[in-house]
Amino acid sequence: MGVIELQSLEVRLGGRTVLDGLTGELRGDAIGLLGPNGAGKSTLINTLLGFHEPVRGAARVFGLDICRDRARIRQGIGYMPENDSFIGNMSGVRFVRFMAELAGLPRSEALERAHQALFYVGLGEVRYRKISTYSLGMKQLIKLAQALAHGPRLLILDEPTNGLDPMARQRMVQTIQEIRKEGSIRLLISSHLLRDIDETCDEVLILKQGRVAALRNIEEERRSNRNFIEMETVGSTTKFCERLRGLGCECASFPDGRVKLVMPDRIEVRDVYAMASENNVEIRRINRRRDSLEDIFLRAMENEPARVEHVRI
Repeated sequence: MGVIELQSLEVRLGGRTVLDGLTGELRGDAIGLLGPNGAGKSTLINTLLGFHEPVRGAARVFGLDICRDRARIRQGIGYMPENDSFIGNMSGVRFVRFMAELAGLPRSEALERAHQALFYVGLGEVRYRKISTYSLGMKQLIKLAQALAHGPRLLILDEPTNGLDPMARQRMVQTIQEIRKEGSIRLLISSHLLRDIDETCDEVLILKQGRVAALRNIEEERRSNRNFIEMETVGSTTKFCERLRGLGCECASFPDGRVKLVMPDRIEVRDVYAMASENNVEIRRINRRRDSLEDIFLRAMENEPARVEHVRI
């Protein structure tokens, strides 16, 4: 069973189709949600939370239908919104306790969980201060704490590093990585920063104009490109590339001396150096390279119609 299942999901807002026939099964431990502004990311999140009613198709979260089982789904989801929605005169611990109570926990248990969540995200020492005195980074962390306090099965993070300085961003990313590593909570992370998704997720759903442009297993994508290398060379590469192709390599050379190479599994880098020496080619630099998430994203944006690729994890 997938974490999230989408079946021809269509959502209209203000007479306009915002999600147009989304289909796919998301199984990752941490699922990245990418797409340009207006692609439908926030609408998809709000639909999964039960705020928008589909006009066609269906969606399930852990097998629960988003229309019929709305209350049960919300009990199992922790949601960290992009925009702040605090009660400013509340202390941190009181706010998180209040949110845990709204999620259904008894008052005493909600208070205990609030303390635990605040210590977990690194706000234990400031938990009695009013939220209105918190820095931007602290406000992001307390949004994460309130999403964790009731013990959700799925944690939805909408732009979790939005506006953070480099140190605060690193801390947020490390916390997300720890949550993923513990394995008890699945994550859905929406971000406009490819680096955030690349560092935290093992699967990515890319939306374009309300449609699925790509659904990819990032880990498999990395493994599939393990034998792709780039070289900077000096000397004529014509015969060098011909010999490499004879060994079963895919090879492309460029006027500036760059050579791009995809090697079959039986070929090692030392074989490439030996071939270069035999053909009077000097290799100045060699780099192993894989498709980056940026490459995947840009290919998804370029394809018309949208490229749909469903991957089971």
